Amino acid sequence: MKTYPLHQTGLNVSRIAYGCMNIARSWQGPITAEDRKYGLTAVQAALESGINFFDHADIYCGGKSESVFSGVWEEGVARREDLFVQSKCGIRFPGQPTPSAPHRYDFSYEHITHSVDLILQRLKTEYLDLLLLHRPDILCEPAEVARAFEQLHFTGKVRHFGVSNHHPGQIALLQRATSLPLVANQLELSLLHAPLFDEQIVVNRTDPLPVRHEGLLDYCRLHSIMIQAWSPLAQGRLAKPADARAKATAVAVDALAKEKGVTQESILLAWLLRHPAGIQPIIGTCNPERIRACAQADKVELSREEWWTLYLATRENRIP
Repeated sequence: MKTYPLHQTGLNVSRIAYGCMNIARSWQGPITAEDRKYGLTAVQAALESGINFFDHADIYCGGKSESVFSGVWEEGVARREDLFVQSKCGIRFPGQPTPSAPHRYDFSYEHITHSVDLILQRLKTEYLDLLLLHRPDILCEPAEVARAFEQLHFTGKVRHFGVSNHHPGQIALLQRATSLPLVANQLELSLLHAPLFDEQIVVNRTDPLPVRHEGLLDYCRLHSIMIQAWSPLAQGRLAKPADARAKATAVAVDALAKEKGVTQESILLAWLLRHPAGIQPIIGTCNPERIRACAQADKVELSREEWWTLYLATRENRIP
């Protein structure tokens, strides 16, 4: 698989990443031998497809997904130094740490540093290649986040840092507080969820589709921040389209897939890979066959006309 340079790090990562949210299968109960086999089979399929970038979060399956992934080194599936591993922190569920605690986001120094310690324990590794802040904390103190980042970097626990689901102002506020560059922003992005692209063509217009004018795509490009696309396959909505827009998009995707002799997954991911920003889709299926099908997107080349045909299908064939 071809690679992208992860700007400001000197590292090269696979164009497609593998998201490990569901490799432990269940959010409830202890990890079973079957869970470990299930998860490692999926990871093995990703590795065999040329993927070297693996995405985690401390909340995935209640932390069990990170524990399952540790079997990669324990069972000799791959060497730690050959993989790029990131995790995320900041989301706290109700009842943590006390029964009365609400669902919230927490960017306090104590929570970030403690979360990383637990992540490293579960992954059975000495360091993360990249740590992302999962969702914006309204009570965020940038100086406190910077102190956590700088401590984690100084001790060698985290090599690089980024964010997830953040807009330009939030990124700029954090970046002003630390000299450590924020190198990635993980965002929902797919053919059926493309406000980052929509706002590029509806400047100074009233558009029939809801658009948030944040300039997020351009901001990330200007500041060498890689956009990681979560849910790049639109959560499977094109397999069973529920409305006219999804149906029209599914027809366009299927036609192009048949023309090129590939799967719908390959076309959906190739559509993101075609963008000059160097977007990295994060796939999350645990089905080895689908993982291999997704990896084929790396070999699919879309022309400008093919890219626009797909995009127009999501906009009822209307642009300004």
